[in-house]
Amino acid sequence: MNLLKQSRNFFGIMFILILVSCKQESKNTVLSGNIFGTTYGVQYYSEDNVNYQHQIDSLFQVINNSMSTYQADSDISKINHNKAGLVDSHFKTVFNASKNIYEATNGVFDPTIGVLVNAWDFGPEGTIIALDSLKIDSLMVSVGLDKVNLNNNEIVKDNPNTFIDFNAIAKGYGVDVIAEFLESQNIKDYIVDIGGEIRCKGQNFEKQKPWRVGVELPHFDGEQSILKAISLHDEAMATSGTYRKFKTDSLGNRYSHIIDTKTGYPSKTNLLSISVIADDCMTADAYATAFKAMGIEKVKTFLATHPELKVFLIFENDKRELETLSLNGFPED
Repeated sequence: MNLLKQSRNFFGIMFILILVSCKQESKNTVLSGNIFGTTYGVQYYSEDNVNYQHQIDSLFQVINNSMSTYQADSDISKINHNKAGLVDSHFKTVFNASKNIYEATNGVFDPTIGVLVNAWDFGPEGTIIALDSLKIDSLMVSVGLDKVNLNNNEIVKDNPNTFIDFNAIAKGYGVDVIAEFLESQNIKDYIVDIGGEIRCKGQNFEKQKPWRVGVELPHFDGEQSILKAISLHDEAMATSGTYRKFKTDSLGNRYSHIIDTKTGYPSKTNLLSISVIADDCMTADAYATAFKAMGIEKVKTFLATHPELKVFLIFENDKRELETLSLNGFPED
């Protein structure tokens, strides 16, 4: 009986050791690279130890072929130069989301403002010489996402000069595409980061804690530091700032690279950084841009009827001192 009991204990111990050994073989995969004019990082836990670098890079290439204004032969570049109108499912998803947010914000979020972004030398096409109010007014005639429609798989523009630019939403969409691919592979713990736009699920399995992400402290000199760190739970966060791309007038007023869709001029704002948490990164990305153009009071009013969006604002007060404001339950830590 004692021998039988010892034998059972031995095999029980061996079974536990095998389980532990298998668990240790499962690994944390970290991938990184360059995309969309910035860098990306993907971290996930896979019991099969599969490296998805090739699949991820392939998905990025498909998105670039669809919506990169920096790629001359992309679908969006062809549409902007009136060479073609057919689009793929990625373009359709982003276009429809843009339409919804365009309408929800009364046109504050408008991907057709790209012609003015370029005119002010914030985009890929370069600056327009001798930019004045008459030139701006003439460019504004082509602005308005209501002038663009999707008929089945074809984009139709009312005005041939309308220029579409999804840079304020496509990066967040790229995050979602990678996140959804990982989920399709039964990955339950991951974090995807493209230039600070983030989506995560599960937890940091090494630390057995929720994923932690940082909110950057604005610096006009290019320095980088973290103001606060928060936990994300199966959600996405995007941040838009005015402290890296801006112009300064003779009085020292700073104008952001966000163009006012009503006037065609860069937005003058005391908002320096807007972080938005939403269920998906495409939505968070678009609203982070829209809120920057709205200003604090309009953002507060908008969020009163949109509890699904959590927002953190960093702004300058009248004394040019930094202040912060958390809205709709944006996490404190």
